[in-house]
Amino acid sequence: MKGNVVDLAVAVVIGGAFATVIDALVNSVLMPLISVLVGTPNFDNFLAVGPEHAIKIGVLLTAVVNFLLVAAAIYFVVVMPMNKMIERRNARLGILPEEEEIDPQVLLLTEIRDSLQPRT
Repeated sequence: MKGNVVDLAVAVVIGGAFATVIDALVNSVLMPLISVLVGTPNFDNFLAVGPEHAIKIGVLLTAVVNFLLVAAAIYFVVVMPMNKMIERRNARLGILPEEEEIDPQVLLLTEIRDSLQPRT
């Protein structure tokens, strides 16, 4: 077994376990907050069209809002703090961010462009 496969398996298991935490955050904190600010957080009957409301656009809208809330929760609770922690660790260890190596063709084209511009 290679290290990457094991890392991926651990990430999947931890992600599955962390999903309950994110669901609790969204359902216990964000949805009640939205219901206080906007009203009902459920848009299932919004824009129901057709006989007996066969086409329910509100169900899609509810799913999209829920997805955005979960994505925002994951970004602000997991991704941003992790990036800050990595930056602090790299600064403490003296690891500098790598500079991008410029393609020689792009460098040549940039020089040609700059030489063709009129000088004032």
